Amino acid sequence: MRRLTALALVLLATACSREGQITTGGIYTTRSVCPQVGIPAATGDITLFSPPNRTDAAALDVSAAITNLRISCDDSGANVISTVAFDVVATRRDAGEARTVVLPFFSVAMRGGTDVVAKKLGSVGLNFAAGSIRAQTSSQATVQVSRAAATLPEDVRKELTKERKSDDPDAAVDPLARPEIRDAVARSTFEHLIGFELTQEQLRYNATR
Repeated sequence: MRRLTALALVLLATACSREGQITTGGIYTTRSVCPQVGIPAATGDITLFSPPNRTDAAALDVSAAITNLRISCDDSGANVISTVAFDVVATRRDAGEARTVVLPFFSVAMRGGTDVVAKKLGSVGLNFAAGSIRAQTSSQATVQVSRAAATLPEDVRKELTKERKSDDPDAAVDPLARPEIRDAVARSTFEHLIGFELTQEQLRYNATR
């Protein structure tokens, strides 16, 4: 699941409460104060090696992936509360004795595609049954963002939703092409990102494999 840029989020319809339709280039979409959910690149998988100083296939111990993200968003109060449930599926090299593997993950509220406004760490435990090479578990994480911060300023919303006739001078101009409009949309756009909390070596392995 790819991480979406802040500007792309405005083009997505979601199941949360509606703030208003926006037209860009003749396409009508619906914007929500609920954050878009995603997994940042190279953080949705984790690989453990034994011994840990090797990264070849023969030393692969456990590999796991985050999948099946489901969002629940409560935007009824002053804060928008985003809860993401997700699954973690894993395999191990040897179908030996029963074993538990604990993996760390992060939950981040990202603003405008660049600014981390909140981060929490958690962990999931995977229980491999004796003789099994597969394990699966589920977890969830919650972040809160200010509803006011996630709401477009009224003047920006009016500019984005303004009806334009074909003979208007700016009829063919995408309002998001204007820096002040684009920046305002980015500032009010949030993402709820989930991924494994990886070491630099693990990130490097994911990026280069």
